[in-house]
Amino acid sequence: MQLLALRAQFPALEQTLDGYPLCYLDTAATSQKPQSVLDAMADFYRYDNANVHRAAHQLSARSTAKYEAVRDKVQAFVNAQRREEIIFTHGTTEAINQVAWGLNQKLDSNSVILVDTAAHHANIVPWQQLAQRTGAKVIAIPLADDGRIDQQAYQALVAQSPSIVAINHVSNVLGTVNPVQAMVAQAKAAGALTLVDGAQAVAHKRVDMQEIDCDFYVFSGHKMYGPTGVGILYGRYQQLDTLTPLLTGGEMIEQVSFDGTSFNTLPNRLEAGTPAIAEVIGLGAAIDYIANLPQAATQKREAELVNYLQTQLQQLGGITLYAAHNDNCGAVAFNLNGEHHQDVGILLDQQGVAIRCGHHCAMPLMHSLQISGCCRASIGVYTSHEDIDRFIEALSSVKAMLID
Repeated sequence: MQLLALRAQFPALEQTLDGYPLCYLDTAATSQKPQSVLDAMADFYRYDNANVHRAAHQLSARSTAKYEAVRDKVQAFVNAQRREEIIFTHGTTEAINQVAWGLNQKLDSNSVILVDTAAHHANIVPWQQLAQRTGAKVIAIPLADDGRIDQQAYQALVAQSPSIVAINHVSNVLGTVNPVQAMVAQAKAAGALTLVDGAQAVAHKRVDMQEIDCDFYVFSGHKMYGPTGVGILYGRYQQLDTLTPLLTGGEMIEQVSFDGTSFNTLPNRLEAGTPAIAEVIGLGAAIDYIANLPQAATQKREAELVNYLQTQLQQLGGITLYAAHNDNCGAVAFNLNGEHHQDVGILLDQQGVAIRCGHHCAMPLMHSLQISGCCRASIGVYTSHEDIDRFIEALSSVKAMLID
């Protein structure tokens, strides 16, 4: 499919801001949505709106069938062994909180939790809370000078037999890619449970649970051309089945009486209450959209765009790039030397260019880089070389205004 035709599938990209055509370079925060996703959600509300699993009427039967069909799509998308290993959540954050809460009984004051220094706060704070509840200790996995995880330091920490290892697949700030398969294997050999945050990976890379072999893998729909408010917790069945539910109430029960309650089997046991049905259906449409893209060509083109973006920023001058590597994925982090990142972002917005500025929910990473925050430009399947050229042109004018 030609890029122009592909971009036309995303209605939001057709708008102008203050007279400038939108140049959207904030996909790592949330992706734009193709018309097929919008239509799938609208059609559900228009024709099939009913609660799932709980009624005998035809609308509910159609709603349930569409909802559960997405579980099968996700299973195939990540190559899980069983459909029961796919748990619908409201996003990556809830998925990690479910795992962290669910492990309360498995940790004690002798336990160690290793966490990626570059992790999103959603993959830090739940482990800190688990440590407070159990007396466990959280240890940050340090970064090397190149911004990647220090593998020698990681091996030394794994040798201390941690209980849990929680890492990024792809950094939401830097775009650096962790060797998750090797790191998971090392952690498992030491007896640790492993969780991989794949929120920034699934829209750009093929993910295979049998290859990665982690115990838990989590991601969000809205970063992979789907809607907000829905995410996935993949877990190895035997590990999921021992988690204490984070939420209790309807749907996740087997029997309820005032003498006691028994819980349902997976996946229902970890899906309390009315789910985000339309959003799940939208996620299914997003998976279909990604599956219909030419995977190898798309990944090659995105890699070329990231490298082009890095090169153009370097050639502009007066720019500091952070952890810029040829194999980075989806995002480029930078600062305009001597200028506050927020000022840069606001001035770019005035020219129709949307990037992200701040600490990116990764304050420990900012501390490691010895900065308060940075700018981040990130790409999607709809990003063009012209978008990057427009961004560089706008940034050049910002640079001239602030520095030259």
